Amino acid sequence: MLLLSLTDYAHLVRDSFTGYGRYLLTEVLHPHPTNYFYWLVAVSLGFWGLELAWPWRRGQGAFRQDFWLDVFYMFFNYFLFSLILYNALSNVFVQLFQDGLALVGIHNLVAVEIEDWPLWARLLTLFVVRDFIQWNVHRLLHRVDWLWAFHQVHHSVEEMGFAAHLRYHPVETVVYRLFEYLPLALIGFGLTDFFLVHLFTLTVGHFNHANLYAPLGPFKYVFNNPQTHLWHHAQELPLARRHGVNFALTLTIWDYLFGTAYVPRAQANLPLGFDGVEHYPRTFVAQQLAPFTQLATVAEPLLVQERKQDSLAAQPD
Repeated sequence: MLLLSLTDYAHLVRDSFTGYGRYLLTEVLHPHPTNYFYWLVAVSLGFWGLELAWPWRRGQGAFRQDFWLDVFYMFFNYFLFSLILYNALSNVFVQLFQDGLALVGIHNLVAVEIEDWPLWARLLTLFVVRDFIQWNVHRLLHRVDWLWAFHQVHHSVEEMGFAAHLRYHPVETVVYRLFEYLPLALIGFGLTDFFLVHLFTLTVGHFNHANLYAPLGPFKYVFNNPQTHLWHHAQELPLARRHGVNFALTLTIWDYLFGTAYVPRAQANLPLGFDGVEHYPRTFVAQQLAPFTQLATVAEPLLVQERKQDSLAAQPD
C-alpha cells in the first residue's frame, strides 16, 4: 500500500511537470480571453506606456535601473517557477493534505458553499479574504528574520517601476500559498473566480509600483497607490516604524485599521531599499542564492557555539 502510494506521488510529480509544460505552451501559442500570459503582457505594456507618457519621476529613464532584470522576474515568477518546481510541489502538498484528511474521515474540505452566490458576491468575498491573508503574511515577511532574508530581494529595488511588482524570491510564493490554502479551500471558489481576482490584483500591483502620480484622493484609504506604496520601500523610516509600513497589497484599509499606514508626504525621489542595499547582488542567480548565504552566515556561529557546549557537556567532571 505504501509502495503504491509512493508510486502515485511519483506519477503526480511527473504529470505536474508535463501537464504544466503543455499548459504553458498552449498559453503562448493559443491566445484566449482567460490567458494569463497575454494578460500579463498587456497589463505590463499598458503601465509601461503610462509611465512613459506621464512619469512621476521625470528623470527616471524608460529603461530604469534593473528594468530587464525585473521583466525577467515577471515571467519567471508567473510562469517558469511553476514549470520548474512550484506546480509539482503544490500538487504533492495538496494531495498529501487531502490524504491526511481522508485518514480521519474528512473527504470534502469545503465548509462554506458559495457556488450559488451571485458572481459579484463570490468575487468580493475571495478578494477581501485573500487580501487580508496576504496583508498579514506581508507583515510576517518583515518581522521574521529568516523570512525577511527572502523578502529583501523585493526590497532591493532602487528605482521603482511597474515591473518591480513581481521581483520577489520564489520562496515568497510558497509562504503566501501555505497561509492561503486552508482558508480559501474552506470556501468553494471556482477557477473563474480566481482568474478574475488574480487579474485585478495583478493590475493593482503593477499600478502600486508604477512611476506614476496617482494618490487617489479619498480612495487612498481603501486602495493602494504609487504614493503610498513608495513609502513601504523607503530606505529610512522612523525607529517606531522599523519593521515596515504600508503592508497593503491591494487594500490599504488594513493599514489604516491596524495602525501601519504611513504617508507623511508625496516624495518622488525617496531613497529606496534597505541599509546596505548598494552591496546587494545585482544578478538574478546571485539574488536567488543571497538569502540562503545570509541565513547560513547567521547560523554558523550558533552551530559552532552548540558544538562547544556539547563538547563541554561530554567531558567528565
